Amino acid sequence: QVQLVESGGGLVQPGGSLKLSCTASGSIFRLSAMGWYRQAPGKGRVLVATVTSGDGTNYGDSVKGRFTISRDNAKNTVYLQMNSLKPEDTAVYYCYAEVSRPRYNYWGQGTQVTVSS
Repeated sequence: QVQLVESGGGLVQPGGSLKLSCTASGSIFRLSAMGWYRQAPGKGRVLVATVTSGDGTNYGDSVKGRFTISRDNAKNTVYLQMNSLKPEDTAVYYCYAEVSRPRYNYWGQGTQVTVSS
């Protein structure tokens, strides 16, 4: 079992910045990819960004050029630096972790990000 604890959500003005953190604990020996998804009210959960253990990254089209994902393997922590925030970025952001052999996905509890005008 892997537990994911997120922090850093909150209220920010359009054009502002916010940084999210997520730390994994528990059975982390097979931890591979980590990342972030988000879900707005009444909408589905969509990809924000992921990063592999080899530091390869993947971003959703709507956040490319504005968000940056990184990880600290020694701390089992993934970060999401969010810049140039827009009202459409308002959502609950969920931390994601993938383990391998066998493959399984874990989710954090979510943290609210609100971008207000």
